[in-house]
Amino acid sequence: MTNPRTNPVWDPGQYLRHAGHRARPFADLLARVPALPTAAPRIADLGCGPGNATALLAERWPGAHITGYDNSPEMLDAAHTGHAGPTAGGGRLDFAAADIRTWTPAEPYDLIVSNATLQWVPGHADRFADLVAGLRPGGSFAFQVPDNIDAPLHALMRDLAGTPRWKARLADVLRRTDSVHTPGAYLDRLARLGCATDVWQTTYFHVLQGEDPVLDWVKGTGLRPALTVLADDPEAREAFLTEYRDLLREAYPSAPYGTVLPFRRLFAVAVQEA
Repeated sequence: MTNPRTNPVWDPGQYLRHAGHRARPFADLLARVPALPTAAPRIADLGCGPGNATALLAERWPGAHITGYDNSPEMLDAAHTGHAGPTAGGGRLDFAAADIRTWTPAEPYDLIVSNATLQWVPGHADRFADLVAGLRPGGSFAFQVPDNIDAPLHALMRDLAGTPRWKARLADVLRRTDSVHTPGAYLDRLARLGCATDVWQTTYFHVLQGEDPVLDWVKGTGLRPALTVLADDPEAREAFLTEYRDLLREAYPSAPYGTVLPFRRLFAVAVQEA
């Protein structure tokens, strides 16, 4: 049986409901990636999801052969349907099933990227050596991860899951507080691999629209393990969502212009020695 904490069932439609906000950090990450070593680069996107962010790679490097990797059949189906095929600049965009916990480059890559995925992979920093070793000289490894595990969004979810009503089913399925390392830990790990490394944090203040938009946001991401566990019990699922919704309403009050969701993210770009 798969672990819902590390392999939840994904819903591409729910995830894409906030696609613009979710894609912005990836665009900001790509803006800091330097020139790649070849004119028609080979690029891997680890944890490509429904492919909407992967398509941004084709805009930045039109002649690239880009492969998005994911272990969610639902996400891969959406990516294939919406984005696979030749690109306008003469490159190609394709998608393949892979487990990031074990995936190792089978050919030299100019760029390996990961967008809001590594937080789901226990021990992901231990994979950096293999990923960097798969780069061409002068190639880059770049990633961004949510860095807000202590924000009300997650803290309230964990607190609720630990109450007597939910503890037996949910306490051990949510992302742990150590799922993302400190900026200094990432910098040290990548620099010791011989990479010129740039690490930074950004806090976005997303203005969300609609009814209970913070709940709607987290139903596409951090809440997926709980929703996976409760999928066969609709009554319990709705009861949990109602309790969590009420907590979020208090923590993230609405304003006339929308509901503000502060969201901190951590970025890293590591360039292999040429």
